[in-house]
Amino acid sequence: MGYVTVDALGRGSPITRVQSLTLALAGAALLAAAPPQPTQPYDSVRAERAVRAAELLAGLGDCRPVSKGHFRSDRGARADIPVCGTRDVVFWKADMDIDCDGRAGPRCNGRTDPYYQPTTAFRQSDGRYLSAETLPFVVVPAPSGIWDHRAHGVRGGSVAAVVHRDRVQYAVVGDTGPRDVIGEASYATAEALGLSPDPRTGGARDGVTYIVFKNSRVTPIEDHRQAVDQGEALARAFLRRQ
Repeated sequence: MGYVTVDALGRGSPITRVQSLTLALAGAALLAAAPPQPTQPYDSVRAERAVRAAELLAGLGDCRPVSKGHFRSDRGARADIPVCGTRDVVFWKADMDIDCDGRAGPRCNGRTDPYYQPTTAFRQSDGRYLSAETLPFVVVPAPSGIWDHRAHGVRGGSVAAVVHRDRVQYAVVGDTGPRDVIGEASYATAEALGLSPDPRTGGARDGVTYIVFKNSRVTPIEDHRQAVDQGEALARAFLRRQ
């Protein structure tokens, strides 16, 4: 057994203090030698536990229409898109037009979008209109005799999952559009899905599925991280019940 010499004031001997200093320096050297851990983007961190596009689409099953009629993908197109529903979600399969409305920025403004409007149907917590170029959101048709989204637990801030090919992007309901047209999402939504977000020529001609979780809500509406967290949890709960 070893002994440490302690003087009358309770201080360790010089040998003990040198040993302690040596251990501290060695520990610091090891920490300095360790490579810094990269900080991953939030969406990358959650990617390992993400619900897959194929899982979500399979969980929807066949369409059970909840709309009283059909929507058009664009003005002048044939009205052949129903809104479908289950106990937990409403969904539709359409194209994607780019919504650049709301708070103006370098990519969404009157110069970049010939149909630009400076407003959105819903506002963020500070009273300003939403930013289509930074916030992923989807557009629902304004209430009509064809379909009233409010009667199905859908409102501003409702959580949505937008699926295109093998990608899923969580978003919120952030705007309303024409009463007879469906299939539109914000600049940021298209960009996150790897689609061209150009408001003139971007988006997708078909193959986009919009899923809105009934009676869900992100508060504040502009909190995208909360939309992702809620979206993942709601998607998993939805699949467990299928």
